[in-house]
Amino acid sequence: MTSRKKLKGLVAAAITPMTPDGKINLPVIRQYVDYLVNEQNVKNVFVNGTTGEGLSLSIQERKQLAEEWMCQGKDKLDHVIIHVGALNLPECQELARHAAAIGAGGIAVIAPFFFKPTNKDELVAFLQKVASEAPDVPFYYYHIPPLTGVKIRVEELLDGIKAQIPTFQGVKFSDTDLLDLAQCINKNETGEFEFLYGVDEQLLGALAVGANGAVGSTYNYLGRQTNLMLQAFAKPDFALAQQYQFLIGEFLNFVIKLGFGVAQTKAIMTFVSGIPMGPPRLPLVDASNEFIIKAKAKLDSIVWPNGN
Repeated sequence: MTSRKKLKGLVAAAITPMTPDGKINLPVIRQYVDYLVNEQNVKNVFVNGTTGEGLSLSIQERKQLAEEWMCQGKDKLDHVIIHVGALNLPECQELARHAAAIGAGGIAVIAPFFFKPTNKDELVAFLQKVASEAPDVPFYYYHIPPLTGVKIRVEELLDGIKAQIPTFQGVKFSDTDLLDLAQCINKNETGEFEFLYGVDEQLLGALAVGANGAVGSTYNYLGRQTNLMLQAFAKPDFALAQQYQFLIGEFLNFVIKLGFGVAQTKAIMTFVSGIPMGPPRLPLVDASNEFIIKAKAKLDSIVWPNGN
């Protein structure tokens, strides 16, 4: 894996496989890597993030997962980005040092969300203290205000950030505010930063304003179709790209109405890939059998363009 290669295209928000009794299931990561690469044509992963239940795992578990993804992804994956965010600075720093030690292709940090930064300077000060512990590793800010409640605009955050965080590489932008995203990209005239969109059902809109790629949970099981959407957009064949986005949205709209979250993502990935993802960790609870039956039937019913 090469840490300085431009990160673009799809990044799977990695699920954390668990055994039926709730322990992390490291042995299936090898199969998981091969599935992403061979079946979904996805060669980048984002480990220990929201989909990976990172904030529900112990520090030791997060380290073990990071090590396993790095080990199994060697010579197969292009980028392994490790999320090292936590509610306290010392744990973030410890995880950042560990990610650097194992050769991670990048680290990402979510804003702390119990005692929250209230302005740009407070947020940047926190991020800088984490990034400085991994001074040779590309650094990404993980912007997800619907979960953190930290609504500091990324456009504002970018001003002068490279001087304070020399390793700053870009943003995982998990918000529906395309105006903020567009202003960020407009400021990024030299193309030095990467903007990876994190709302799967709106990816085409983000591509239209200049997003470099995307990080999302659906790329675990709809990566192949989303890659075809990216190809259509690049041609450009906007009508075909729309078809893919509309069908992906149709599926997500269906499952969101049923109640959709990490537990349901694990269930879908299990029946699509055949890899046992196991239950989520409390306070999340397993997807219901009714959800699994309906979601599978809906996914099976979708007719993708050109029979894909």
